[in-house]
Amino acid sequence: MAGETYATLVCDEVSMDVVLVAPGRSALGVAHVARRLTGLSLWHSKTLVDRASVVVLTRLPEDAAGQAVAALREAGAQAEARQRP
Repeated sequence: MAGETYATLVCDEVSMDVVLVAPGRSALGVAHVARRLTGLSLWHSKTLVDRASVVVLTRLPEDAAGQAVAALREAGAQAEARQRP
């Protein structure tokens, strides 16, 4: 049809997921950090940590995901940021 235009949107921001691979030696300390990051109750955060390997946060900007991973690692957890497909 005449007069139609199409546009392709390009997103420069890469979405990342924060994955808790293992809680480490201090699962309760990691649960406190997970609670702070997610806003979940301590009980739900502890349940989340006990289910590791698990996605803790989704669709974060790269810098925010890096900060969350650093906080989890500082608490003793094994965590990583993974790019969303």
